[in-house]
Amino acid sequence: MPPWINTKIILSIPVFLAVNIVTFSIWKLNISEQSMPLILGIIAGGLVDLDNRLTGRLKYVFYTLIAFSISSLSVQLTLGHGIEYLLLMTALTFLFTMVGAIGQSYSTIAFGTLVVALYTTLTYTPNVSWYINPILILCGTLLYSLCTVFVHLMFPNRPVQENMTKAFLALSEYLDTKSLFFDPDDIEQLENKRVILAMKNGNLITAFNACRTALFHRIRGQHKHRRTTKMIKYYFAAQDIHERINSSHFNYQQLSEQLKNTDLIFRIQRLLELQAQSCREIAHSLQYNKSYSYNPRLEQAILGINQSFEIHYQNSHLNQLQRLAIKTLIDNLQAVNWQLHHMDQYSENTNERSEGTQIYTEQIIGLKNMWRTICSHFTFESQLFRHAIRLSIIVFVSCSLVEIFNLQLGYWILLTAVFVCQPNYSATKLRLKQRIIGTVLGVVIGSLLPYIHPTLELQLGLVVVTSTLFFFFRSNNYSYSTFFITLQVLISFNIMRFDLNNALLSRLTDTLIGSFIAWSAVSYLWPDWKYLQLNKVIKQAIKANAKYFLYIISQLLFGKGDPLKYRIARRQAHEYATALSTTLSNMNSEPKKYQAYLQEGFELVKINYSLLSYISALGAYRKNMQKIQQSAVFLGEFYPIAKKLLHVLEHIETLERDNFEKLLLNIEFSLKQFSDEHADQFNRNEVAIPLQQLNLINQILPALYTAFRQNQRTSKLDTNK
Repeated sequence: MPPWINTKIILSIPVFLAVNIVTFSIWKLNISEQSMPLILGIIAGGLVDLDNRLTGRLKYVFYTLIAFSISSLSVQLTLGHGIEYLLLMTALTFLFTMVGAIGQSYSTIAFGTLVVALYTTLTYTPNVSWYINPILILCGTLLYSLCTVFVHLMFPNRPVQENMTKAFLALSEYLDTKSLFFDPDDIEQLENKRVILAMKNGNLITAFNACRTALFHRIRGQHKHRRTTKMIKYYFAAQDIHERINSSHFNYQQLSEQLKNTDLIFRIQRLLELQAQSCREIAHSLQYNKSYSYNPRLEQAILGINQSFEIHYQNSHLNQLQRLAIKTLIDNLQAVNWQLHHMDQYSENTNERSEGTQIYTEQIIGLKNMWRTICSHFTFESQLFRHAIRLSIIVFVSCSLVEIFNLQLGYWILLTAVFVCQPNYSATKLRLKQRIIGTVLGVVIGSLLPYIHPTLELQLGLVVVTSTLFFFFRSNNYSYSTFFITLQVLISFNIMRFDLNNALLSRLTDTLIGSFIAWSAVSYLWPDWKYLQLNKVIKQAIKANAKYFLYIISQLLFGKGDPLKYRIARRQAHEYATALSTTLSNMNSEPKKYQAYLQEGFELVKINYSLLSYISALGAYRKNMQKIQQSAVFLGEFYPIAKKLLHVLEHIETLERDNFEKLLLNIEFSLKQFSDEHADQFNRNEVAIPLQQLNLINQILPALYTAFRQNQRTSKLDTNK
């Protein structure tokens, strides 16, 4: 496959093909008056396009066409009947937004259905039969859908491969960031590095989730494809690398102090950088369909680390636990090397439906469960509900303005407001700036059309180009996307022989009015800063960590467990850690409003991520559980201590300080007693590593409890204001 063909190009091909077919038909049949609804139907189809296997795509197209038909016809029949149309649009907006609670595919179809209602409004002309515009919009959507099926048959696995590429690029960034922890000349910046690493972890989890969803749709209900099987194995290899690199076995500041005058710490940093480079090479091989070659320097690097470690251990005063912590880190790095070395051997003789390689994604099935899920969001604590109410008010106000002032092209106000208004303030503010910049540039360039006297053929060609570029930039540069769609609309108006000067002025003023309405709504109607509660997010993160910890100690104790449930618990722990980082990032964009939360918020992010790293280290070690099970005495003492730690994590919200301190003293005494009894076994990894991780988890609990309680007090004070 040529290097220039990437997912953005592939996703733009259906639009290019569909608009070409439509413009050729317009030119051949001389039906320029029908150009806009056809092209808007194509755009609507593109807005709801989701990656899926072939049968999944066909089902999705069927349901999309039904939803679009109902939306377009209901709006068409109420247009011209002021109050009926106003109430219908407001109700549809609320309904379609709330349907998004069920899942991504429902959310995408629901938003597209709302957009079709807007497009039906924009193309409405009283002297045209009521069924013409809905049929033309549906024809455009169907044509686009057929083109997507054709492109899918040409590139069936490319979207999955592209998602995997992004995952390995995110993993390489994570490894690069982790390597900075082993820079002895920059120890004082360690706390800032923890926050940066937590943010990188969030990006990586987002990339993993995109891979998981794509793989789930590919393998459900079909015979395995060799390429899909290979991508599944890449996915699990990347997750294993992440868990090992995310693991933490010691205090990095103390380690840097101890090793700052040795070559060992620099060798560890260098190996992490080489592993990051290997992940980038894997991403490059996936992107350009090339074979990946393992870098032999990785073997040289790990050999050098082992030799350096032996020399350093013989000539230093490291105690047994410190030696073990460093040795465990080296073992994890060696395991990462093994994964990278055997990456391309994963595609052979493996059944992706085996117990250890199941892919799971949350799905809500059944009308009763769907209704229950939607109803659970009927509270102002739900961001979705606030967004639905806010968007409904925006639609009501925008439609009222058009009706009251009889604005000829005024529904651009409505279109702008709906596209600009996002669920949170930061996203809306960014979208607003991009929308205005793109529209202004589009209007400036579009105003030159009357002076160049373009032929119909040239204008139709420009419609193809601008429509394609709109989709090409839609997901990564909204300003460019808005610029090209503005040009497309103005060219379409010129093709339909509308007054272009009037359209130019309306496009500009309506965009400004719609943007102002959207900004006012997110600023004053149930604003985020009143509901963005850090205390709730940290509670969820701690509970997810506790569940992850529970699955690990259960596997260590019983020697077996459900790999799928374990991975779900691990993923949820990382997702809530990501949610915590995202919440803080949103707060940081408005420092004046969230000043009381920011400092303690960053502290919570660092502590929570450290806790997750200590738990992950136990998770990475669970593969050695057969060795642990051989020591019944060890397990008999290990599990009760682990259960006490689990109890603290599960009940941290309700534990009073006195009770917390008593529990902590009890755990510390048990750990010390345990350590003394097994001191002669510390040279055995199967004993020392689990005990070491329990100690690290226990040591971080006081800081977690203090930061959590401080956040609770701040939240209560803020609520009472």
